[in-house]
Amino acid sequence: MNKSHLITAVLSAILAVSCAASTESPTPANIGQTETVDAKFEALLDQHWNWILESNPTFATSLGVRDYDDRLSDPSLEAYAAEIEQTKEFLEKFNKIDKAALSDDNKLNHQLMVLDLENSIAGSQFGGKYMIMTNRGGPHTGITGMANRLPFFKSADYKSYVDRLGLVPDIMDKSTARLRAGLEAGWSQPCAPMQGYETSIQTHIVDDVEDSVLMDPFDKKPASMNQDDFDGFRAQAATVIKDKVIPSLKTFETFYVDEYAPKCREDVGASSMPGGAEYYAHRVKMFTTTDRTPDEVHNIGLSEVARIRAEMDEVQEQAGFEGTFKEFQEYLRTNPDFYPKTAKERMDAAAIILKKMDGKLPELFTKFPRMPYGLKEIPLDIAEKTTTAYYNRPAGDGSRAGFYFINTTNLDKRPLYEMEALSLHEAVPGHHFQLALAQELPLPNFRKFGGVTAFVEGWGLYSERLGLDVGFYETPYTNFGRLSYEMWRACRLVVDTGMHAKGWTRQQAIDYMAENTGLSLKNITNEVDRYITWPGQALAYKTGELKIRELRAKSEKELGEKFDLRLFHDAVLENGAVPLSVLEDKINAWIARQK
Repeated sequence: MNKSHLITAVLSAILAVSCAASTESPTPANIGQTETVDAKFEALLDQHWNWILESNPTFATSLGVRDYDDRLSDPSLEAYAAEIEQTKEFLEKFNKIDKAALSDDNKLNHQLMVLDLENSIAGSQFGGKYMIMTNRGGPHTGITGMANRLPFFKSADYKSYVDRLGLVPDIMDKSTARLRAGLEAGWSQPCAPMQGYETSIQTHIVDDVEDSVLMDPFDKKPASMNQDDFDGFRAQAATVIKDKVIPSLKTFETFYVDEYAPKCREDVGASSMPGGAEYYAHRVKMFTTTDRTPDEVHNIGLSEVARIRAEMDEVQEQAGFEGTFKEFQEYLRTNPDFYPKTAKERMDAAAIILKKMDGKLPELFTKFPRMPYGLKEIPLDIAEKTTTAYYNRPAGDGSRAGFYFINTTNLDKRPLYEMEALSLHEAVPGHHFQLALAQELPLPNFRKFGGVTAFVEGWGLYSERLGLDVGFYETPYTNFGRLSYEMWRACRLVVDTGMHAKGWTRQQAIDYMAENTGLSLKNITNEVDRYITWPGQALAYKTGELKIRELRAKSEKELGEKFDLRLFHDAVLENGAVPLSVLEDKINAWIARQK
């Protein structure tokens, strides 16, 4: 430390001591008042959380709360309207809390809770409430995937499952009524991305009940269960699936084919629906946690695409490929050497990558989640229309690990050179690391198990880049795969806003991504269809990643030799998922403490 820095440090220390000495000590009455306000606030948080669990019974079961084991969430418009009214009541109660008297931690908790409630209320003004079906799923996939979200260890678990299967006809009827109301209001999904959607329903309309995925929980009896009890529940489930579930799925298929599909929209943009432009502007603010307009987001995307493209040109040169960028893209898309031949080869590649990263994590963090993660193939009934991979967080009660789901269909369209970036994003140090750690932090439940998409997906994309810090992307091709994935997220800013706010067609979006990324045309098409049916969500990734990179660069510059990458990452993750403005405040405070 040079002399001027030493003087500054001493003056800062003296100032801190003098400020502390001159601050009036709280009286016992003030302390009591603070404790009372905090206690009142925390009691209200508990009330709100209990309401969340009651409204989401299968989620409650996954957390070990068994009070609602005989229920499923009510998807009706009437239930939604009641939920919004209850949300307004909670907002009024939270706004009556004396925020100034709360502890620092609870000031932040209050801020985040109010933001969540306000977003829910604001969103209810739009026709998005009718859009309970995307090209990736709908009411039926919520039912057919139910077993993956529930525990199966004892008789009560199986009884609960059978009871819930019996509710499926009512759930499907209410879901159909909500979708039908959307059609009447002019809110439906576009035609192109929903092409062939009926197959995701038909695949579950089986002649033999034993072929239904709903029977999967009965593949193996838990050691703690009585055989007679297990066989009894198995027989009951088979009867309910045959007599109730499958007929309700047939009815839903008829509704989709005869009513919904014929009323699909030709225009893919949300702005083509009544109030759609305002709806999309709301989605942009919600998913980016900023006040940016669609135009501003679009322009950021164009800038990022130009920057990343320049880096891709450099990598092409490093690979020694002589030709145009388009020719290099075609070479990557058509050379069979870059693609797995079997599902096992793709799964094995992911496992090796992640085991290597497991050993590198101490170079990136000092705090780690206790919950492990595993790998699974994406179920075949949804794999064809869904993305190349995704992650499901662990059960809140510790009964189920986190899982990285990998798409093993269309293997000739899923290159191995992208597997490093994909796996680091979805598992570690990406989604599993962040989400599992958040569930173990001393935070209110709404923050442990909630999520701010810009943070969660921003961290996932940032995690891809962390491979550069610990020895991944050793070949030009894997590094091009990383850049292609980053370019993919930058293109999202352009094409999502392009389609939903600027009148772009689906083909324009596909062509733009094909021109600028190394992704296969199959992946590009699936992704564009996702953005069409899920407006705004795709904007979160690049927005969050850019903010984290900005804060890292600031930390490195201001701290110099004091900067420790591990501690920076700990600081980013130590508050769970937060809006980007809150993250910035937290990192600025961390920089000050490090100094």
